Amino acid sequence: MKKIQPLDMQRLLDLLRNKYFLVTLAFVVWMIFFDKNDLYSQYQYHQQVSKLKQESEFYQKETAKVSKDLDELTSDKAKLEKFAREKYLMKKDNEDIFVVVKEKKEE
Repeated sequence: MKKIQPLDMQRLLDLLRNKYFLVTLAFVVWMIFFDKNDLYSQYQYHQQVSKLKQESEFYQKETAKVSKDLDELTSDKAKLEKFAREKYLMKKDNEDIFVVVKEKKEE
């Protein structure tokens, strides 16, 4: 290991006595740890942005799927009838509906 020479020690002390260096150091420390936009806050904001991007992608896919279903239901009467029968248990006058419910297995 290299020993600190007296000349190096003097330069370090001179640097620590320099008011511009001290003000710059204080400013950097303030911005990193104490400001409202410190490093931890920036990390949290980054995490929140990535989460919101994932949610946005999910909702865009869901919107596309629902739009496709809507187009199919508005254009095809047979699919509209099937949807109404399955989802809302609608029936014609001369039909009966039986709902079969599967029991869940208890573990």
